Amino acid sequence: MSFNSFGHLFRVTTYGESHGVALGCVIDGCPPRLPISEAMIQGFLDRRKPGQSRFTTQRREPDTVRILSGVMADEASGQLLTTGTPIHLMIENVDQRSKDYGEIKDKYRPGHADYAYDIKYGIRDYRGGGRSSARETAARVAAGAVARQVLPGVTVRGALVQMGPHKIDRSRWDWEAVDANPFFCPDPVAAAFFEEYLDGVRKAGSSIGAVIEVVAEGVQPGLGAPIYGKLDSDLAAAMMSINAVKGVEIGDGFAAAELGGEANADEMRMGNDGRPLFLSNHAGGILGGISTGQPVVVRFAVKPTSSILQERRTVDRYGRDTDIVTKGRHDPCVGIRAVPVGEAMMACVLADHLLRHRGQVGTPAAWPFEA
Repeated sequence: MSFNSFGHLFRVTTYGESHGVALGCVIDGCPPRLPISEAMIQGFLDRRKPGQSRFTTQRREPDTVRILSGVMADEASGQLLTTGTPIHLMIENVDQRSKDYGEIKDKYRPGHADYAYDIKYGIRDYRGGGRSSARETAARVAAGAVARQVLPGVTVRGALVQMGPHKIDRSRWDWEAVDANPFFCPDPVAAAFFEEYLDGVRKAGSSIGAVIEVVAEGVQPGLGAPIYGKLDSDLAAAMMSINAVKGVEIGDGFAAAELGGEANADEMRMGNDGRPLFLSNHAGGILGGISTGQPVVVRFAVKPTSSILQERRTVDRYGRDTDIVTKGRHDPCVGIRAVPVGEAMMACVLADHLLRHRGQVGTPAAWPFEA
């Protein structure tokens, strides 16, 4: 199986399966002399790890990360610094329950990759989905923690903005509320509603989807390249690669189709600092595939978890009709834990594009009207 890597200069290769011994990633192309530590990476992994509330899978994985290569202690400060060589991050699996899948090892779970993997490779890991499991995203979050060190002055934050048909009230948006509730929701009122709503979904043995928004602030203008290296196309591909994601928007996205040209175009005036000031951000901080210096805004839709307790119709790998009930421990809304994953993918793409920009044009370009 190929295609386990993404990025060009900041390149990440992930490995491992849901019920394997370990999973992790190798990061190649990270610049040298950047401070990183297991504790720093662990802070991001702790936001994604399972079992933190009744609204996520009860699989108990500490997701403890180990840095196996690519760093060296600085003699003066004692800090671990990147050396410019490949960085290997490993996370052991400690709470696999493969027996939960024994009864369905020959059945294709509706909505899962079981049939697709089997028809392509002639073999599949039925234990939690193997490589197709969202467990793989822990490695991406670890890589994203390193990517943030490549992006000085850039803040990457994500939030859950819709669960099922229920959207947040953007007038109540509060970034501080995101880590104060189990949903990464920026609207405290909506978060309280989601608690009761998702309890009902969970107790019914079902699941529900969500929409996640990721915002990067402090991104310098000029990242991205026409025609096939556009920043927004790489961001869309990165978000679409996350398990269970079925749609991606940049800026206003599909809502832009409802606007007239005079409403959609982001008008400009000169700011007090002598640089252009955009009066809106319908484009999501990207024009012509190149960042404008505005916040980069990406949203993605996550489908409902396919593993549910309600009986569903399916077939087995021998061509027989059958029914299936997926037991085990599963997220009633997998979109919740997709928030830190989306942040990580945003950080990795921006880090890659920053290094590509420097490789092509050197230092950041001056504003065109500056002497």
